[in-house]
Amino acid sequence: MLDGKPAQDAQAPARDTRPVNMRVEPRTASAADIAKYALAIALVVGGVVGFYYFAQWATGLRALLVLAGLVAGVAVFMVTAKGAQTREFLSESMFELRKVVWPTRQEAMRTTWVVMIAVVIVALILAAFDVVIRAAVRALLGS
Repeated sequence: MLDGKPAQDAQAPARDTRPVNMRVEPRTASAADIAKYALAIALVVGGVVGFYYFAQWATGLRALLVLAGLVAGVAVFMVTAKGAQTREFLSESMFELRKVVWPTRQEAMRTTWVVMIAVVIVALILAAFDVVIRAAVRALLGS
């Protein structure tokens, strides 16, 4: 310790004091990814525009056109870098869902009844407040 300052280890790297959210290196999308994003949006918009453009077609067929545009747009998006991140997120979410201990039917029914009773009680309390406030306003206004 020299001059009241602790000595730094010569081999230890300097500590990064920036906030955590500022330490992440900004990633810019590649030109190919930007083109894929534009294509994905164009496919979805094309499906919606086709729905209105082909008004003489049967509604079910036009709905399939919108669905096809949406599926094609999602398929193109999934081959981008953000699409890969989305696939990874969904995969990890599915893995975490397998760890969840789901309630039994009996537990779910009990919880549902508790919630329904609580809703009725709160509704009655609010109705009582409404009656009291209405009576107070009428008394103040002299009606």
